[in-house]
Amino acid sequence: MTEPVIALTKALIAEKSISPDDKNCQKLIIDRLKPLGFVIEEVNIGQTKNLWAYHGDATSKTLMFAGHTDVVPAGDESKWLYPPFSPTINEHGVLYGRGASDMKSGVAAMVCAAEEFVKRNPNHAGRVAFLITSDEEADATDGTVKVVDLLIERQERVDYCIVGEPSSNAVLGDQIKNGRRGSLTANLVVHGVQGHVAYPHLADNPVHRFAPALNELVSTVWDEGNEYFPKTTMQIANINGGTGAENVVPGELCVQFNFRYSSELTDAIIKTRVEQILQKHNVNYTLTWRLSGHPFLTPQGDLTNAAASAIKELTNIDTELSTSGGTSDGRFIAKMGCQVIELGVLNKTIHKVNENANCQDIITLTAIYYRILEKLLLA
Repeated sequence: MTEPVIALTKALIAEKSISPDDKNCQKLIIDRLKPLGFVIEEVNIGQTKNLWAYHGDATSKTLMFAGHTDVVPAGDESKWLYPPFSPTINEHGVLYGRGASDMKSGVAAMVCAAEEFVKRNPNHAGRVAFLITSDEEADATDGTVKVVDLLIERQERVDYCIVGEPSSNAVLGDQIKNGRRGSLTANLVVHGVQGHVAYPHLADNPVHRFAPALNELVSTVWDEGNEYFPKTTMQIANINGGTGAENVVPGELCVQFNFRYSSELTDAIIKTRVEQILQKHNVNYTLTWRLSGHPFLTPQGDLTNAAASAIKELTNIDTELSTSGGTSDGRFIAKMGCQVIELGVLNKTIHKVNENANCQDIITLTAIYYRILEKLLLA
């Protein structure tokens, strides 16, 4: 295919930009935006490359596109139909490659939509902006979160933000993410006393000690959710204990578990309830926490209406608003007080072997982004 957005998507996929290494992805973007008069600011922190770029009047409404150029590792490349960093379109018009859906197609669609919009409307009202990072798939510590803090400090205006994450479920545009649950991870060490299995009275088995508390943790109903969010869930991610010997009582048990929580709870409430359960069952423990993001929500308004209208016009699909799924950099951007949605291609192959995206979907997504720009900046 010769469409510009497909060519750019392929060029981005060809860059082996495993997080946080951007390779040359952001240079490809800059080379497209700079000739159009975009102000370009590279905010590089440690190994992370960040791009802040904008075109137009900073005192008026700003629509910001946000995304990431980094990808997860390909895994066992022998299991791929095609080499993961050699973008390939099959006979059905499906583009294969790591990042095809998460989210180099979204980045390419944003760039091409903005490019066309500025060419046709060089004196457009408001401002078109980009916040692109190479640190989303890994630690997410030197990317969007740091740039957002900088933009807040500078009092940069952002009214609307479209994160190009793959949000669609069965067909393009069937779902818009207008919020996300919070994510809180616990790293628990249960302390016991190591000993011989034949002399349990001389040991204190941390697995046995923790078992009743674990049962209560996994059976607890943390909340019932609400009209915007499903109920909070708790899942064990990792658990490890023992020396590998069959005749040794372990001295400690390491457990990692994660909460995806609704706006009915706060991280402080969850932490308190977990500690109460552990203390109730006389667990001797050390516990540390990692908060990945608070829950956020963009109620129905200008941005969701513009996106839903554009999707209907171009696909004849009635989209639905959803807060399901994992986290994204939208959790950091929401701190700016702007309306935030996630809108992108299908998410069914993200992080998988043979990740792919339909070329026609990428082309249509570009048109949807363009139409949203018209609705919000030309109205």
